[in-house]
Amino acid sequence: MKVTRAVLPFLPLCQSLLPSRLAGMSMTLLKATALDLAILAGHLLLYPSGITQERRDTAPALPAPDTAQLPTEAKPPVVLLHGFIDNRSVFVLLRRNLAQHGRHQVESLNYSPLTCDIRTAAELLARHIEEICERTGSKQVDIVGHSLGGLIARYYAQRLGGDIRVKTLVTLGTPHSGTRVAPLMNAHPIVRQMRPGSDVLEELTQPAPGCRTQFVSFWSDLDHLMDPLETACIDHPDLLAHNVRVSGIGHLALPVHPAVAAGIRQALDTAQTGAETAARTGGLTVA
Repeated sequence: MKVTRAVLPFLPLCQSLLPSRLAGMSMTLLKATALDLAILAGHLLLYPSGITQERRDTAPALPAPDTAQLPTEAKPPVVLLHGFIDNRSVFVLLRRNLAQHGRHQVESLNYSPLTCDIRTAAELLARHIEEICERTGSKQVDIVGHSLGGLIARYYAQRLGGDIRVKTLVTLGTPHSGTRVAPLMNAHPIVRQMRPGSDVLEELTQPAPGCRTQFVSFWSDLDHLMDPLETACIDHPDLLAHNVRVSGIGHLALPVHPAVAAGIRQALDTAQTGAETAARTGGLTVA
């Protein structure tokens, strides 16, 4: 799938803003950078709309009866969890995509931009998940977490017993092993927790026998916020984890690009076989 032509006007902007860094870059990387800039510009316009928590129905959404079809197992609600200094508006396109393909219970959660501890955020997530399960009547949920959101959700599933509630956790550009990018941001406590060797990440390397959640991590070979790139992969002997490589887009495009959305749907619908198939075929190429 080719990157849309709409980002091509941003290529001269990239070259003018970052001439030294872009001098040796390939056209693929230039397009990925331009696409990230275009997405950032659009997201800044949408950001105010996602500051408040979304309204939720007080009663579970029930499917319309269809006597012509055999009963099928209901799909669990999907919970979308954003990244650092972001909000639920980042998932506008992904949410629409999931709804168009049969996921009618999709909820986006906000956590405070002042959040300073991954453990505390995971505890708050646990309360939200319990409320969602009680309200919808579902015993489990699926979670899609972008960047830091994936790390919060993983801590909940792996360390707080959330595996009983989380059927599948899909992470998008999440620094599972820590990232070294932007060292000047170390003043923020939660950024320090995303560094290699932090106490939180060390906890996630500890044994997790019997963890029932299926993990699928999407990582991009052009993700400028992951250093090293493979930090967005999950490597743990006790976890049912599969890593899917995405080629041709950057960090901000992961929750937006339609090809990634299709991969997410496949991961949620057929968590194990779908991820294994994608991995065997080289992952997703979108540029």
